[in-house]
Amino acid sequence: MAQKSLAPFVVYLASFYIVWSFAWVYGVYPWAVRNLGDTTLLFALINIAFRFAIWVLPVFWYLRGVDGVDPIQYLCLKEQWKRGLVVGFLLSLINLAGNVARFPPATWHGPYVTWNSILSTSILVGFFEEVPFRGFILQKLEERFSYWTSVVISSALFVGIHLPGGMLKSLTSGGL
Repeated sequence: MAQKSLAPFVVYLASFYIVWSFAWVYGVYPWAVRNLGDTTLLFALINIAFRFAIWVLPVFWYLRGVDGVDPIQYLCLKEQWKRGLVVGFLLSLINLAGNVARFPPATWHGPYVTWNSILSTSILVGFFEEVPFRGFILQKLEERFSYWTSVVISSALFVGIHLPGGMLKSLTSGGL
């Protein structure tokens, strides 16, 4: 059986990085920080909406439209989803406990505990980042490469998606 072309997957990856970088990192994010502040609930909701629209929805579209498979089945979201929720909830509690230890509730009005850090970074980050990177990209790479090669490539891609935002924050906060 002949392998499917890698071209649609490469186009997906390029589009994902370009859209994320230019629509969110260099587009909406600076505007939202300037006009809403990055500690507001509205900022957190906009961040969540963009992550869902750019990170998660295209994965479902690709799997359904390009590969012709059930995204829920391919991403293994049917099996053991209850256990996944329990583990995610427990890890979120551990994360929250660590944050409470670092930043006692008396300091929660400061820049460290925000709506975004609670909703997007603590609770939804697993879903938003694991669906495209471990659920989709890693599996697509494993269709072509060995497990370890796929892990290394997907991990490098994961780091790469965070670089534009890290560089922007560094530049805007007086770093670099």
